[in-house]
Amino acid sequence: MAQLSAQGRMRLMALQLLLWHSALWSGQEAIPLLTVSSLPPSLPLPRSFLLKSLEQVRKLQARNTDLLEQLCATYKLCHPEELVLFGHSLGIPKASLSSCSSQALQQTKCLSQLHSGLFLYQGLLQALAGISSELAPTLDMLHLDVDNFATTIWQQMESLGVAPTVQPTQSTMPIFTSAFQRRAGGVLVTSYLQSFLETAHHALHHLA
Repeated sequence: MAQLSAQGRMRLMALQLLLWHSALWSGQEAIPLLTVSSLPPSLPLPRSFLLKSLEQVRKLQARNTDLLEQLCATYKLCHPEELVLFGHSLGIPKASLSSCSSQALQQTKCLSQLHSGLFLYQGLLQALAGISSELAPTLDMLHLDVDNFATTIWQQMESLGVAPTVQPTQSTMPIFTSAFQRRAGGVLVTSYLQSFLETAHHALHHLA
């Protein structure tokens, strides 16, 4: 009996060791590195900020649509999808709002992507300067509206304590060497901006 008892103790110790080892690995899988999604829920954004932002988005969408329509009516550049390969060759980037989708909305990251995207479109719109005398007033107003919206987002990030300590610097912008390149670039930039603004509008509604 003593021998059986000793064997039982050995088996029990082996089983305990196996269970401990299994728990250690499952615990490592269950406790991921700290991510935004594992942080405490963000505080609600101020209603005044959300209302102001939504109004700025609507204003931008109207101004941007106006510029797209003018490019179509004046230069017959009416189909942005036909210019996508051309845009790749010119190096016209698109801003990402992956953290602002309704499926993966993350408040802090979304605000950061909104500001980064607006900052990118500031540079792209600046690169379109000289597109034509007829379109210059609309382009200038669109650029100003983007600047104002970017400032609103930045100020809210500062209020939340999540703004970078240093303002971002503009990356290299595409260089348009002909009137056609600048106009085609204008169609692509405004088309990309329109898609960006639609996502921003949905995200702000979800954050409200």
